[in-house]
Amino acid sequence: MHISSGRWLYGLFLALVTAVLWGILPIKLKEVLRVMDPVTVTWYRLLVSGALLFLYLAASRRLPSFAALGRNGRWLLGLAIAGLTGNYVLYLFGLDMLSPGTTQLVIQVAPVLFLISSLFVFRERFSLGQGLGLLVMLGGFGLFFNQRLDELFSSMTRYTTGVLVVLGAAFVWTFYGLAQKQLLTVWHSVQIMMVIYLGCALLLTPWAQPRQVLELSPLQGWLLLACCLNTLVAYGAFAEALAHWEASRVSATLAITPLVTFVAVAGAAVLWPEHVEPETLNLLAYLGALLVVLGSATIALAPSLLRSYRARRARPGLQSL
Repeated sequence: MHISSGRWLYGLFLALVTAVLWGILPIKLKEVLRVMDPVTVTWYRLLVSGALLFLYLAASRRLPSFAALGRNGRWLLGLAIAGLTGNYVLYLFGLDMLSPGTTQLVIQVAPVLFLISSLFVFRERFSLGQGLGLLVMLGGFGLFFNQRLDELFSSMTRYTTGVLVVLGAAFVWTFYGLAQKQLLTVWHSVQIMMVIYLGCALLLTPWAQPRQVLELSPLQGWLLLACCLNTLVAYGAFAEALAHWEASRVSATLAITPLVTFVAVAGAAVLWPEHVEPETLNLLAYLGALLVVLGSATIALAPSLLRSYRARRARPGLQSL
């Protein structure tokens, strides 16, 4: 079992770096989507990320062996590639119809769906604390959509379609997450991501239009490159954070990602109003966003806090009180 190094402050810093990079990502993608279609943007992101990981693994002589996978492993790899491809493409289609903040908040459903799926696939437990966190999260979503509840439940507008598409992205990510968790018993996480990224890019090749990159302005070109590198840097920071801090606390820190997006959108809308539109939310919606983040963090932290509480109660000194 992996034991963190104990350098929790460094782990916190890396987790915050990941949250910031993931938080500003939809703002950059939104600008690129003005010219390129979601499939082509995804193709570039995955191809560049996968190619860079391939060069790194080749240089360090750590390329994965497909013979170690076996038949079941190959099926899991195919499921992971299909799940991540669907997640990336659907997320961008949803982002094209929604604001960055709304998209980033709705995709928070993904880890919750993964947790619920793990209850059935891996026989994991769902604690009372996680149940309370889920209720807080659902209540937060209700407040966040308070201005558009009638629209969401009564008509299939562009906004409603966007929310459903992002929920679809969260759903298919669950298949990727479940498959990757099993693949970790055979390959290292970096090897898995390299193969999955390149596999996803290959899957999207028939529908990608690479020449669209020639239509980008210099700013959009740099933003596309930043989006490609964001995947690698953010993932690297995330993986390193897990080496120095408990996974539950890293996950709880990453729950603030939607808040980073909202703050970044507000700042960018002031500095670059011709490129970024401000969010049109009321106070209840922002309160709902906070509750979604709080609920997500509670779901992540509840098992760790429960174990710590039981460990303290089990100490002889406490039992005699």
